[in-house]
Amino acid sequence: MVLSNIAYILFGLLIAGTILVILTDDDDNSSKKIAWIAVISLLPIIGLIAYLILGLNPRRTRKYNEHQKKFAEAFNKICDEATRDRLFGHSAEEKILPAYRELARLLTHSNGTTVSDNNDIEIITSGQRKLEALLEDLENAKDHIHMEYFYFRKDNGSKKIKAMLMKKAQEGVKVRFIHENIANIDISPRYYNEMKKAGVEVVKFTKPRFNLLRFSARLNYRDHRKIVVIDGKIGYTGGMNIGDDYFIRWRDTHVRITGNAVSALQYSFLFSYICSGGVIESGFSGLFPPEEKAPGKDKLIQIVPDQPDDMWPIIHMGAVWTIQHSTRYVYIQTPYFVPPEPLMQALKAAALKGTDVRIMLPQVSDSSYMDPANKSHYQECLDAGIRIYEKTGSFIHSKTIVSDDYLSIVGSANMDFRSLELNYEINAYIYGEETARENKEIFMKDLESCREILPEQWKRRPWYRKVLETILRLFAPLL
Repeated sequence: MVLSNIAYILFGLLIAGTILVILTDDDDNSSKKIAWIAVISLLPIIGLIAYLILGLNPRRTRKYNEHQKKFAEAFNKICDEATRDRLFGHSAEEKILPAYRELARLLTHSNGTTVSDNNDIEIITSGQRKLEALLEDLENAKDHIHMEYFYFRKDNGSKKIKAMLMKKAQEGVKVRFIHENIANIDISPRYYNEMKKAGVEVVKFTKPRFNLLRFSARLNYRDHRKIVVIDGKIGYTGGMNIGDDYFIRWRDTHVRITGNAVSALQYSFLFSYICSGGVIESGFSGLFPPEEKAPGKDKLIQIVPDQPDDMWPIIHMGAVWTIQHSTRYVYIQTPYFVPPEPLMQALKAAALKGTDVRIMLPQVSDSSYMDPANKSHYQECLDAGIRIYEKTGSFIHSKTIVSDDYLSIVGSANMDFRSLELNYEINAYIYGEETARENKEIFMKDLESCREILPEQWKRRPWYRKVLETILRLFAPLL
């Protein structure tokens, strides 16, 4: 009896102590704190375990990013001056409009890479086009292939990519491959072992360790990036993973890049590869080929990675800056819309000052709980004058922002807490009228298969949906 009373007291103190830790955390996201306190209060044992695994915040501790500093220091020691200038020089910033230079400087606080010039870009909105182009570029690879993906499935399209990687490795091309372990936990190790036997150098991004902070981070903070670099000259990034959902069934947006921006994608890949246990035995020689200037390659691109062990949530800050500084319009596509408070406030403020703010989401999410979570934010948006569109037909997985016929953002980051606070993400910021107008046309074309959510209609939705949305809204920061 005495022992059980002591156990109850100790458990109560543990709960109280955990809540105190949550309240005193210098994370300024009050909605996330409320959600964690609610979970722990309603389900104490499950809540405590979940918080220890999923709730610790390495961005605030600043203990987990030492490997990033070590990588940057080691890279800078062996990097030649031309490559260093290509990655970290600021001369190309002078080519973008003055109003956007402060954004470019803000975004350098990710890994230091800045705006690059001498680029060409293809915006890919068809999964079949991405599959065909990627297979062709892989077939033509001569020196190396680097690939990093959140999902790499076992369906038909994926097997074609896998077979090509194995073929090129057997031909003597150096093939390095990073797969996100937790997201692909249903994939048998044999699938990757076949690649290894063919000569592909495969590493897992996620490696849980017994250190509590590292264990929590590796389970909760996923590598959501999509990167391909071929011979240091061709790069891919965007929203499409490797799988038939992306190649056939879904509507998504990806970019194929040639030019100086490929070096920034390479730099980001190498950081992930080495920090995941990969080894570059021959050093970095040949991975950053000399710049090749070509007529018409004049796109200005900034590659921006983000990760939870950085001090600043740069992609989140970049989205807020973009929305705040939009004067005519800002059009957004995202499959998941659970915005942190600063982002929601920026969206409402932009609409209230007269900016044409439009958000396009799927009519039906690929996740049962994300559907009401997305919709729980509609009323707040509609009240501020934000226009909401739901795409019918194929599920839209695109993550894009286009603003004022000048700035385009295409990448892997959704507009939700997981992407903006928890995941390893990467976005391409493209400065220029031509690309922005192309992205605007893509958005307008997608509107043809959308239905607009009108305020009066939305208010008449069934009461039980309102209740479900309210509940999901409370727990949205934890989704």
